[in-house]
Amino acid sequence: LHPAGHVIGSSQVRIEYKGEIWVISGDYKTEDDGISGQFEPIKCHTFITESTFALPVFQWKAQALIYQEMRDWVYANKQQGKTSIFVAYSLGKAQRVIDALSLLQEPILAHGAISNTQEVVQQMGYNFPLVEKVTPEMPSNRLKKGIVIAPPSAIDTSWTKKFGPSAIGICSGWMQIRGNIKRKNADAGFALSDHADWNGLLTAIKATEAESVYVTHGFQAILEKRLQELGITK
Repeated sequence: LHPAGHVIGSSQVRIEYKGEIWVISGDYKTEDDGISGQFEPIKCHTFITESTFALPVFQWKAQALIYQEMRDWVYANKQQGKTSIFVAYSLGKAQRVIDALSLLQEPILAHGAISNTQEVVQQMGYNFPLVEKVTPEMPSNRLKKGIVIAPPSAIDTSWTKKFGPSAIGICSGWMQIRGNIKRKNADAGFALSDHADWNGLLTAIKATEAESVYVTHGFQAILEKRLQELGITK
């Protein structure tokens, strides 16, 4: 197993038999987020790659820039008397959001799915700022202070409405396409992804020096065509 850089614990699988090496990437990203481990290019004969964001339109900003945009958004919402609600997957994305917002030194409230995940990763030895689990018993004045992190399933439910005047920001690579922000009925979108972007995919594949590449899980045909143009065929 080798680091994939996708989320905490994610790995690529390297298999060697009679001198032939295959690598199955699983999901991966090439930018080191400081949490999930650095993606490790592995020399191989055959590489099986994901292609979740295999379109040229998907080219991520540096993580530091996105983190600053998130913090600026919180500040702007606070000036307007709104609670900032960030929508993120419980494992992987939520840890990055918490990391990004820790510099603000504001209370971070979390949906049960996220706070439960945080307990597990803390027990594994990861050091994150503490989050406070939102419970039915939490007083209303407490709900309206700080920053909230919720999973996608909480959007447009009574759970998000309990925080009073608020703004919803979705953290996902799909937010690179601005129309998705409106379709998700969100106030803001942050293209913070746990997957490699178009350039990251091409860079990672080239680094393996694989003679044969199989593409799965995403925009397979588009990435396969580009790899054929580069002389890399499956």
